[in-house]
Amino acid sequence: MSAGIEIAEVSKVYDGGVRAVDSVAMEIKAGEFFSLLGPSGCGKTTTLRMIAGFDTPSSGEIRIDGADITHVPAHKRDMAMVFQNYALFPHRTVAENVGFGLRMRKLDKATIAAKVKAALAMVELSGMDDRRPAQLSGGQQQRVALARAIVIEPRVLLCDEPLGALDKKLRQQMQFELKQLQKNLGLTLVFVTHDQEEALAMSDRIAVMNAGRVEQVGTPVEIYDRPQTRFVADFIGDTNIFRGQRVTVDNNGTGIAAGNGLVLELPGPPAAADGAVLSVALRPEKIRLAPKVDTLHPKHASANGTVESTNFLGGAVLYRIALDSGHRVLAQQPNAGAGQLYAPGAPVMLGWTPADLVILKD
Repeated sequence: MSAGIEIAEVSKVYDGGVRAVDSVAMEIKAGEFFSLLGPSGCGKTTTLRMIAGFDTPSSGEIRIDGADITHVPAHKRDMAMVFQNYALFPHRTVAENVGFGLRMRKLDKATIAAKVKAALAMVELSGMDDRRPAQLSGGQQQRVALARAIVIEPRVLLCDEPLGALDKKLRQQMQFELKQLQKNLGLTLVFVTHDQEEALAMSDRIAVMNAGRVEQVGTPVEIYDRPQTRFVADFIGDTNIFRGQRVTVDNNGTGIAAGNGLVLELPGPPAAADGAVLSVALRPEKIRLAPKVDTLHPKHASANGTVESTNFLGGAVLYRIALDSGHRVLAQQPNAGAGQLYAPGAPVMLGWTPADLVILKD
């Protein structure tokens, strides 16, 4: 049975006054795949270690299904953890590594053998019982670490960047397998990563952290399409951020004057008076490109510019474009074939709708 986790205004201050985690509050639902995402030093691993019981909060509480476990020892929390380096015993076999937690619980040999066999089958390592970690690939070692964690049937599984050492293709494969395993077992899984794509691909919800605080909690779609702050918009994928004063535009609409004649109409009136300084985000894939001589759909706002560089991504092409206003933007278009590429120096017209813009909190 999975468990829900409540982190209630938790802070962690180390000797010397270093505040690694600052008044973090969030709820993780039972059976949820929840990611802590952010750059190095943002406090995500410290938060995970406090959930695990390896570190004690300086203030605040951590609750499991409503019960305060802030000062409960790690081994009594009914959780398991998978580390970035897997932390396997090199001198022990796969079966011995996986069965370690069961032996600590003093189960009989027959029960341990049966549970180890079942756990190895779940992670597709049947028949590798007698191998040692050095005889396994990185992906296989990661599966052993997962099997060792799930064999004790924890209510919560904690993962600290467990896929970071794998190459891209294997990492993507393991992302899918870990997500499927979590759903099949019904585990509450808290996953730490600095990889935005990984968090977006795997999570039910994400907490984006920065400088010890939570900037935003939401589903992958909410985090990507509707970032609340400049940090979230800039950290999650590529984005264009414009900053300017609020102005009134045609038909009593609102916009921001971003400088040098560039005015962007906003999707709705922000809670700010005319003249207030605002920031808005525009994702590169929301921008439509057309040859400068063409006319975009009338509903699209537009600007003219010149292609500075082209970055071929396979399924898409990312353009860096200098607008006539002097602003530089990124625009991503689906790959329509080599004959459809805009070369550096090509004049282009850019279009977007007000609904494509997201008003940010600074």
